[in-house]
Amino acid sequence: MKRFSALCLMLTFLIIPNLAMANKLGLPDFTDLAERAGKAVVNISTSKNVPGGSMQMHELFKNAPKNSPFRDFFDQFERYFGQQEMQTRKLTSLGSGFIISSDGYIVTNNHVVAEADEIKVKLLSREKPYDAKVIGRDQETDLALLKIEAGNSLPVLEFGNSEGTRVGEWVLAIGNPFGLGHTVTAGIISGKGRHIGAGPFDSFLQTDASINPGNSGGPLIDMNGKVVGINTAIVPNGQGIGFATPSSQADKIIQQLKSGRKIKRGWLGITMQELDENTAKGVGLKDPKGVLVAQVIPGDPADKGGMKTGDVIIKAGGVNVDNPAALLKQVANMRPGDKVQLTVWRQNRTVDLTVTLGERKPNYVAEQQQGIQKNRAPATVLGLGLRPVEGGEEAQALGLAKPQGLLVMEIKPGSAAAQVDIQPGDVIIEVNQKAVSTLDQLREILDASKQRGMAMLLIKRQGRNVFRAITLDKQ
Repeated sequence: MKRFSALCLMLTFLIIPNLAMANKLGLPDFTDLAERAGKAVVNISTSKNVPGGSMQMHELFKNAPKNSPFRDFFDQFERYFGQQEMQTRKLTSLGSGFIISSDGYIVTNNHVVAEADEIKVKLLSREKPYDAKVIGRDQETDLALLKIEAGNSLPVLEFGNSEGTRVGEWVLAIGNPFGLGHTVTAGIISGKGRHIGAGPFDSFLQTDASINPGNSGGPLIDMNGKVVGINTAIVPNGQGIGFATPSSQADKIIQQLKSGRKIKRGWLGITMQELDENTAKGVGLKDPKGVLVAQVIPGDPADKGGMKTGDVIIKAGGVNVDNPAALLKQVANMRPGDKVQLTVWRQNRTVDLTVTLGERKPNYVAEQQQGIQKNRAPATVLGLGLRPVEGGEEAQALGLAKPQGLLVMEIKPGSAAAQVDIQPGDVIIEVNQKAVSTLDQLREILDASKQRGMAMLLIKRQGRNVFRAITLDKQ
């Protein structure tokens, strides 16, 4: 016992200097901030009715072939039970949110409430959960705005300026991880402008404040008590890596939803591709900065504004755009009908275009068609086995409006083409921005391009355009 008491006394003397040292070093105390901000953070639970297993089995047996034993089972099922209503089951999920106005407007993630039949909101200081109504949702930024009727004196959190945050700043996260309501975690801003493939407008804040399932929709709070992010995503197998939608982006969307306006974004009507060193050299640029136009969609704004496949957009609205994400953000922040001034690099010179923007359609996906190959011996150029596209049927299957280009039949292992992601079934339709439909045309263009040392190929792949740059000195 004496030995234990001595150990406790020793630990006490060790802890007191450490606490004093922490205070001396100015490490933050989150207690007041957590208490103050936590009052405006809510727990969200949702439920959705889905067909039960019996309904799923019913559909499986119903669609079975007539001579299948499963079909016999279905016939008996129908005979004895008829068309009785199948049982349903209720799916539930948990999330977080925060109040932005004293009359009950709440911000959360779209994925927390999407397709829910019922949404319940639990406040920190009240036992009774409240029914919530969805005011508006924006799928592309994963944001949603809810409303509850709980009086007009609710505590609120205000949006801060996420653009002014710096990597290394302290932040606090409050939410409902794993159903553990009003859990508080602290950390720092670990990174900014993160692109994780969650959506077209990825530009997340990264934090090491512990974020887990159920934190979605909760606030990321700076030391001034302002919301600088909405906790949105995690890395499934990572620790200390969470992502939040920046408040400077979210605030604009939420205000539009609150005013009842539809979220409308500008649209150029192009497919884009990153520039790397080889593609930049292929189009005559010194630095790989800009957006390569892989395809101009016929009839869309860029087409009407005079843009061409193979252009490199280097400025939009007077702002440099170094990559597709920057261009997408710049255009999406404008409204349909706005005119945008574009500076493009075309055939070794700059060209200024004025494009009247259209409206971006969520989840726009270009139609893609599978290419086909015919058994015919190809000729080898650039390490590629090539032959001309034959006939309208083959052209249509390859995603071409007419028979044109050279079909890639095979790729020589170890060739430059094999290293730049050219695939069998691709169709080369331009080389160095000149149309090719025969092997002689291809060889002629390549001979004229030897001094440049680079061949820029425009390829049609399953109905979409991609560019590939091949160094000629490796052939």
